[in-house]
Amino acid sequence: MKKIIIVIAIIVAVAGFFLFDLDQVLTLENIKVHQAEFSTMVDNSPVMASVVFFILYVVVTALSLPGAAIMTLAGGGVFGLVWGFFLISFASTIGATLAFLVSRYLLRESVQNRFGDKLAAINKGVEEEGPFYLFTLRLVPIFPFFLINILMGLTPIKTFTYYWVSQVGMIAGTLVYVNAGIQLAKIEGLGGILSPGLLFSFVLLGIFPLVAKKTTEAIKKRKVYLKWQKPEKFDRNLVVIGAGAAGLVSSYIAAAVKAKVTLVEAHKMGGDCLNYGCVPSKAFIKSAKLAHYMKNGEHYGLENVTPHFSFKKVMKRVHDVIAKVEPHDSAERYSELGVEVLQGYAKVIDPWTVEVVLNSGEVQQLTTRSIIIAAGASPFVPPLPGIEESGYLTSDTLWQALAAQDDVPERLVILGGGPIGCELSQSFARLGSKVIQVERGDTIMGREDKDVSALAKASLEKDGVLVLTSHSGVRCVQDDVGKAIIVEYEGEEKRIDYDTLICAVGRSARLSGYGLEALGIKTNRTVITNDYLETLYPNIFAAGDVAGPYQFTHMAGHQAWYASVNALFGEWKKFKADYSVVPWTTFIDPEVARVGLNEQDAQAEGIEYEVTRFGIDDLDRAIADGAAVGFVKVLTVPGKDKILGVTIVGEHGGDLLTEFVLAMKHGLGLNKILGTIHTYPTLSEANKYAAGEWKRAHAPEKLLGWIEKYHTWKRG
Repeated sequence: MKKIIIVIAIIVAVAGFFLFDLDQVLTLENIKVHQAEFSTMVDNSPVMASVVFFILYVVVTALSLPGAAIMTLAGGGVFGLVWGFFLISFASTIGATLAFLVSRYLLRESVQNRFGDKLAAINKGVEEEGPFYLFTLRLVPIFPFFLINILMGLTPIKTFTYYWVSQVGMIAGTLVYVNAGIQLAKIEGLGGILSPGLLFSFVLLGIFPLVAKKTTEAIKKRKVYLKWQKPEKFDRNLVVIGAGAAGLVSSYIAAAVKAKVTLVEAHKMGGDCLNYGCVPSKAFIKSAKLAHYMKNGEHYGLENVTPHFSFKKVMKRVHDVIAKVEPHDSAERYSELGVEVLQGYAKVIDPWTVEVVLNSGEVQQLTTRSIIIAAGASPFVPPLPGIEESGYLTSDTLWQALAAQDDVPERLVILGGGPIGCELSQSFARLGSKVIQVERGDTIMGREDKDVSALAKASLEKDGVLVLTSHSGVRCVQDDVGKAIIVEYEGEEKRIDYDTLICAVGRSARLSGYGLEALGIKTNRTVITNDYLETLYPNIFAAGDVAGPYQFTHMAGHQAWYASVNALFGEWKKFKADYSVVPWTTFIDPEVARVGLNEQDAQAEGIEYEVTRFGIDDLDRAIADGAAVGFVKVLTVPGKDKILGVTIVGEHGGDLLTEFVLAMKHGLGLNKILGTIHTYPTLSEANKYAAGEWKRAHAPEKLLGWIEKYHTWKRG
């Protein structure tokens, strides 16, 4: 009942405000017209005028009515800088606190009960940093103050904290507006508009948000650096930890702009991509694909041939490919580019100091203006009982562990139905292994649409892979029969025997060993960064797999540009990392490539879309190549040719995707792709034909009807 009474009272007050046209009173024009009258009232009865103004200001603010900004200007013009500021400062804070309390009393309990799980992170953040968040919002008005009053009432921040932080946070803004009001009050004619005082006040109003933003950033920096002693001078401009894709690109950019940069790598230059991921896996996939062609020669009018090979030679080729690519990422090359390369383990001692334990045993301490953490990720191994005792391989270890084997593993179990698991499953099966792929989800490649997952599964099964979806690993055993994994399916356990087990269930960011814990840098599966890739400390950045949200080599290089430029020039200009157009490809056969939204993502986000689909089985070049399988699926804004996302399943899908990546990046629609000449016969024509399908579906039927009549008339 109390809440109902309060709500009714608020409604009556707000209705009365508009019913009696008080909103027309609180306008700049009206204040200016009655300026002389207000000044006379203040002169005749300063106390009464001050009390009335104070109460009215509190009411307007407490009820979130329009006009507070106008009253601030008027207060400056009527009461002057000192007394006007005093009245408005306390009136605005008291009114804001009343609005805060009303919101808390009326709404907080019901909102928290209904959305408590979703608000848990916000509540925790407010408990930890609530005063600073509020101070920033008060100092930099990124959205209306009345919204701050209402929304903060829903959080656990204490009332007294809310009051004093609001009081302090609004001081600068109140002073600027009160001073502007004083200057506006002095205008008596058109000439007054060009008065230095008024122009200066307008300049203050314009630059205040920028100054306030810089001030809050400085306060935040001072807070996080408070317990550390900053060096008077620095050995380096930048130290990069990790020589994978992100680290290499970061250090290259720094050297290119003549910064003094040190790159520290504990193990192998080139990181995961060169040594364990992209390079070896694609070399392996190519060998397996050639074996597949030989076994299916009839498909090309030839004889089927059973490929005879030494698996050891296949693995030797993999390592030969790594060796040929290796010079691109070598310490020698980067040294020639101007990067100091140190082989050893790096640890961040304080925000400006990195300690490096070199492989020789020597210890160096480097002071640096900025640090980029690019430590990458490592394979995640599920904590199954018995897995350590029975042994396993990962995408990192298998290339070395199997290098000496003459034959492929006869019975191979691969845990994981993601991109890595699918690529390895198909390739080993094509080389002769009996592969069983275990995935606990109901589909493989779960990030893709159901039709894509189904086609991928069918392709793997055609090559002999036994794909077990909805199967969860329970434990590993090693007994008299041999090695096996026990899996659970529909509540029942079953045993799968194997010779080799490969874990391919994902990768985990490397978060320990280089000083994050001691510095208080927060992590949650990845190093937590802001939009500029800054960690808790604005001079320490993270990029690549260790930062997320995508674990792709090309994304690591993409992030490295933002991290290095912000690290070196951020005090002048910072750039937010752009994730608007992110492509990726799974290199099974046929390839699965995607950029932007797919159907399940669009549905999850509530985004309306249209689907245009072109079957690659109808493409001349694909038919000629014996690769007439797959499709191009484009999501567009309903009724428009704007591309929301594209999925391509087919031969060289990753290469074909680039045209759509370019189009999305630069805002080009399907009409532009349709109007572009594509060489015949090529696989890239699939993109043009997909655009043609969209055009056909959106043909102007009424106009075509009139054109048909025109042609009929022309024939007589």
